Amino acid sequence: MQAPALPVAQTVKVGLLLPLSGPNSGLGQGMLDAASMALFDVPGSRVELEPRDTRGTAEGAAAAAREVLDDGAQLVIGPLTAGEVEAVKPLAAARRVPVLAFSTAAALAGDGTYLLGFLPSEEVRRVVAFAHEKGAQRFAILAPRSTYGQVVADALARAAEAEGVTVVRSVLFDPLAADPSPYVRELAQADQRRESFERQRQQLEAATDPASREALKRLLASGEADDIGFDAVLLPLGGPLLRQVAPLLPKSGIDPKRVHLLGTGLWDDTAFVAVPELEGAWYAAPEPAARADFEKRFQALYGHGAPRLSTLAYDAAALAVVLTRGEQPLGISDATLTNPSGYAGLDGVFRLLPDGRVEHGLAVLEVHQTGPKVVSPAPQSFAGL
Repeated sequence: MQAPALPVAQTVKVGLLLPLSGPNSGLGQGMLDAASMALFDVPGSRVELEPRDTRGTAEGAAAAAREVLDDGAQLVIGPLTAGEVEAVKPLAAARRVPVLAFSTAAALAGDGTYLLGFLPSEEVRRVVAFAHEKGAQRFAILAPRSTYGQVVADALARAAEAEGVTVVRSVLFDPLAADPSPYVRELAQADQRRESFERQRQQLEAATDPASREALKRLLASGEADDIGFDAVLLPLGGPLLRQVAPLLPKSGIDPKRVHLLGTGLWDDTAFVAVPELEGAWYAAPEPAARADFEKRFQALYGHGAPRLSTLAYDAAALAVVLTRGEQPLGISDATLTNPSGYAGLDGVFRLLPDGRVEHGLAVLEVHQTGPKVVSPAPQSFAGL
């Protein structure tokens, strides 16, 4: 998909497919505002954005894609959800027009469709590597029984294999369950551990020989009842569900002082309010400082906060400007989009891979009541990674 050199005065049409009506209209409008900001921020823009409303449906996304493609769009930015991307992908591929979509459904990547969203796999890989660096060898996961939960569980298995550590326990539960405490107890195996400990203690207490007395002393001093069998637990939960589960952990014997609590990108949300039980927990995400200036300018310009995904829309539009500006533009092609050196974005460095997935330079953040603290900085480039 090599783009020919363009006359200096020629504009480049870029379709922008977002839900501008329906349940996600607020998010869609925020992302449109962010993309518009990029055209003014990056010098030399020749991009002409053509926003279209997908209405948040696959049918709406397909209709919007046909409109911008028929109008000569050389790049499509969006749409947002997996169903919308699935509808748009073949239409753009037939015209050999690349798509920069915001979905995280990895199965949709490839054949000219690139996913800009933060993939759970890269978040899990980053935080697992950091936890291993800090001494964790045995991992567990408590995840919702959903597509997202299974994706994260599979990502943990791959990350553990890559790090040479083990996943010793995996509990998937119904996220709509009124009381998640039985699942937390299952994760901790609290009842089994207590029964085993009590059985051993009673047997040794019933014996009168010196060897049994010494064994009883060792058992009582060993803290065996407190060993839940893993050093770190991944909690791919967000919002009210996370706040509901977190207090149950210490009650079931999962002591944050002994077990590293790990999260995913669901924790990277300005609406996330840390609960005391998560103090010191880790998750992988872009460094907040990287987008702080953008968020301030967005607030001043539009009078409301920037939706979390708005940085992706900004970066996609900025990338379109960078590839098409100047008298001899690089052009929009697979080769330029997948530059192995990547690009600098509001969320840090990122690069598009030939298979359509994205790789972000993520930091590891530690949860505190006063706000997240960077404990492992994001890389500044992809050299050596």
